[in-house]
Amino acid sequence: MKNEFTRRNFLTSISMLAAGSMLASPIKSFGLNRKLRVCLVGTGIRGSGFWGKRLMEEYPDLLEFVGLCDINPGRLEYAKKFMGANCPTFVDFEKMVTETKPDLIIVTTKDATHHEFIIKGLEMGSDVLTEKPLTTDEFKCQAILDAERKSKKKLIVGFNYRWSPYMTKVKELLDKNSIGKITSVDFHWYLNTYHGADYFRRWHGQRESSGTLWIHKATHHFDLLNWWLDSDPAEVFAYGALDHYGSNGQFRGANCRNCDHQADCKFHWDITKDAHLTNLYVKNEQHDGYVRDNCVFRHEINIYDKMSAQIKYANDAVVNYSLTTYSPFEGWHVAFNGMDGRIEAWLDIPYHEESDLRQSELHAKEMSQNGSEDMDYKPVILHKTWQKHEVVQVGFDRAGHGGGDERLQDKIFRNQSNPDPLKHAAGIRDGAMSMLIGVAARKSIESGHPVRIAELTDLEPRAKRI
Repeated sequence: MKNEFTRRNFLTSISMLAAGSMLASPIKSFGLNRKLRVCLVGTGIRGSGFWGKRLMEEYPDLLEFVGLCDINPGRLEYAKKFMGANCPTFVDFEKMVTETKPDLIIVTTKDATHHEFIIKGLEMGSDVLTEKPLTTDEFKCQAILDAERKSKKKLIVGFNYRWSPYMTKVKELLDKNSIGKITSVDFHWYLNTYHGADYFRRWHGQRESSGTLWIHKATHHFDLLNWWLDSDPAEVFAYGALDHYGSNGQFRGANCRNCDHQADCKFHWDITKDAHLTNLYVKNEQHDGYVRDNCVFRHEINIYDKMSAQIKYANDAVVNYSLTTYSPFEGWHVAFNGMDGRIEAWLDIPYHEESDLRQSELHAKEMSQNGSEDMDYKPVILHKTWQKHEVVQVGFDRAGHGGGDERLQDKIFRNQSNPDPLKHAAGIRDGAMSMLIGVAARKSIESGHPVRIAELTDLEPRAKRI
């Protein structure tokens, strides 16, 4: 039977995952009798690819791009050609919005600038869709909350992991009360020396741009926790340090292309072997000075590369979370302890499964939007107290963040009005509560004390999400 289970069968059988109507849904404004007018600000790899080229290929009957914006004119023109778009380009965001009058603005700029375009877009009369994270500190978060309340428009946050069928199976088991009231959770995420190191090559390695990986990366994980537990975080205590990258290196260079230590550095990466990244970034460095293949040991790096936090939720569940950025492998493991049992789930732990893919290939497949025809299976362990454990097999396709990418976009652009029993759709409160855990963790490290979420913005944590 497994051999007969194809990707097409799988997508058909779980098509309801991509359906749903959001509470106070920003998507209601998409009920148009014409194509949705879309503008994109930020034409880097995620913007021009996932939110650009893919939307044009998958939803040409539903939307059209009417404007692209970026501070780098060279990258902007290349992105337009890569997407296959036929629309004007702008380096001035307000001019773009004024002239094109979009229904929806998609924000995929540097994390620290998300708030600028979200707030201005709402004020200028458009709905806004932003990549995660919502923003990088509590002050910008409050400003976004205030702006949405004042406007008559809504904000969508592009959380894709929760749409993955594997993550969804965990949510289903928890929502069925399979192990009773959840008392504690252990959640550990491992970034390898291919993917993890890449954050330290880019602008993400500086906290003024990314808010640290507590914000840029872990917001994914915190959103999953909030969604799985169906509760808001209340308090955070954390540790973190920069032990591996940055000034810890024994040598460093200007960037990987112009380094005297290429033969000795295990982190050497030749960006020129990737034509797309070369055309998007290398050939346009003269416009804004952004270098995509920076040294992972440069002194300017000021984020953490090891992180650990304890999170207390408003429903009294306690989470032990960690993020490692220099692991030999990339994967994650979560365990939920309940009054009546335990649920364990994991992906890509090498000693739990057989795989002949290199770490770089694993990441490339996850980021790809091209799914395979034959489905794989991954286990979730359900162990009820006093009973033998049960292995729940879940159909799995690695592409597109475990299948989450396409389901997220289908929900936003094609299946707006169907039921959403598991509350997959994410809005402004989801975006705020996930990044505020990261803000609290950062503040806790700096102060040495626990930080209460309620002290950061005017949002009050809820024991049960509405």
